[in-house]
Amino acid sequence: MQKGTISVQTENIFPIIKKFLYSDHEIFLRELVSNAVDATTKLQVLAQRGEVKGEIGDTHIEVILKPEEKQLIIRDRGIGMTEEEVLKYLNQIAFSSASEFLEKYKDSSIIGNFGLGFYSAFMVADQVDVVTRSWKEGAEPVKWSCDGNPEFTIEKIEKADRGTDIILHINEENKDFLEKFKIEGLLEKYCKFLPIEIRFGTKTEYFDTGEGDDKKEESREVPNIINETRPIWKKQPLDLKDEDYQAFYRQLYPMSPEPMFWIHLNIDYPFNLTGVLYFPKLGNAMEVSRNKIHLYCNQVFVTDDVRDIVPEWLLLLHGVIDSPDIPLNVSRSYLQSDGNVKKISEYITRKVADKLSELFKNDRPAFEQKWRDLGVFVKYGVVSDKKFEEKANSFTLIESLRDGFSLISEYKDKITANQTDKHGKVIVIYTNDAEGQHAQIEAAQQRGYDVVRLDTVLDNHWMQNLEYRSDLGFTFVRVDSDTTDNLVQKDENRTSVLSDKEQESVKNLFQEAAKSHTGASVQISALSPEEAPVLITRPEFMRRFKEMQALQGMGGMADFPDSFNVVVNSNNPVIVNKLVKAEGAAAGEMTEYLLSLALLQQGMLKGEALTSFVRKTLEKV
Repeated sequence: MQKGTISVQTENIFPIIKKFLYSDHEIFLRELVSNAVDATTKLQVLAQRGEVKGEIGDTHIEVILKPEEKQLIIRDRGIGMTEEEVLKYLNQIAFSSASEFLEKYKDSSIIGNFGLGFYSAFMVADQVDVVTRSWKEGAEPVKWSCDGNPEFTIEKIEKADRGTDIILHINEENKDFLEKFKIEGLLEKYCKFLPIEIRFGTKTEYFDTGEGDDKKEESREVPNIINETRPIWKKQPLDLKDEDYQAFYRQLYPMSPEPMFWIHLNIDYPFNLTGVLYFPKLGNAMEVSRNKIHLYCNQVFVTDDVRDIVPEWLLLLHGVIDSPDIPLNVSRSYLQSDGNVKKISEYITRKVADKLSELFKNDRPAFEQKWRDLGVFVKYGVVSDKKFEEKANSFTLIESLRDGFSLISEYKDKITANQTDKHGKVIVIYTNDAEGQHAQIEAAQQRGYDVVRLDTVLDNHWMQNLEYRSDLGFTFVRVDSDTTDNLVQKDENRTSVLSDKEQESVKNLFQEAAKSHTGASVQISALSPEEAPVLITRPEFMRRFKEMQALQGMGGMADFPDSFNVVVNSNNPVIVNKLVKAEGAAAGEMTEYLLSLALLQQGMLKGEALTSFVRKTLEKV
């Protein structure tokens, strides 16, 4: 038997880096600045341990742009490298000095974990120079150069200060990385909250001098500091005020309205996680509000695609999550699955549920005022997450148009006696358009029924979820449904004042008038005399099925024309005293008019039929 070692040919690594390892060329700046932060953090750790002699001085990182020379430089005054370390770390791809340091000093603030970040520079540069001097006493500075091939040069040079300059000779293909606004934008995106001060050029600062009549405004050039080294999520909640959270939200989302409230995440076992999640005011703008949670790893921006960490229904939240325990691939661009990801997801869900429960218990009126926005989150969570649904039972509300908000259990107790059908189902009557369905709402309320408002994009799913719950026994019926007439026995016992012959005559008139309307069917019902002479109702099951298909972007039934019922109230005075007594053309004209009125009220009279109705109405004025 012969044993050997599999070798990796280093000449193949650069094409892989350039084409496959990183999803976006701009990532190089994040990787190189992160490495500079690592080097500086290492120095600070050594200084705290007393291993560095004297003061370490200013430890900011500087990003320098030299467009004329086609150079971009990342400069730090961190730990630096000796010649031996350069040969060890820069020439052994994927051997991470950060990992070695972390193992030795157990410092969790070190960002780099992969050793490949440095080589992202070759995505945008024809040549990369590393000019470095170690913190170690007596260390000689060296310069390492490579043009993207396995060959490199290393030489001794003069360098007075400790630290490292990474000099990128930007290639023609990526010359846009020599533009000031481009680099400043990338630093804002990826480095805005790094723990070490990042400087990029200068900016003009204006200030007042003198007093009274001698007062004047002057200016001076100061370093342009990119980042906030200790962001809000790294602070203790007890040290923060509401104004601090609100100011941070405005910093993240300057064009958004103020959030309703927020949750400060801070846990160090069984995983490390900090962050602040905000509940924005959504209304129905769900899609616009997605991908607003930013994921950081030790204050380095990673991604705003956090679907693997945050449950789908909580992607509507805004804010920041920061965790060194979230597994990333070598480019830090994509998440990888492991046990911690699931634990973090469950933790965030629990924190959200606890916060909502606390708000409801502490101030129910204020909670109810926010429900129009909060309900989107809660309903999404209920239909998506069984564990959340169990917790949400204690704060999920339903809104009655007449009586305001109730918990689901409270609402069931309220309507069971009057809104239970012959099959024992508790009928919940709802509207998804309180203005457009005003006539039907008024009619239902006159019969003693309660109507709830369910008009968000999630309500179809939420209703189905509640209907599946055996403990409720709910059936949801829209207020213009064809089933709202048969809820209780008193409606079934009402009789018509018209004879059978008169009812048949009226039905024939409306059937003739309805011929031009696709999907219409006519029925005679003995309703209250106070209700409208003609109502339009729809088959509940078919309508809801079509709405669900349309919501899911499916064709099929969603493309079929609407079917609806023309319900003629045989007890209404207009039908009893006028239509029944009319004859010939007058009866037909009156029938057409009553049908058109009912369709108009539902927004169903359109095109030529609407034009004709308006013209005939004006002729009678």
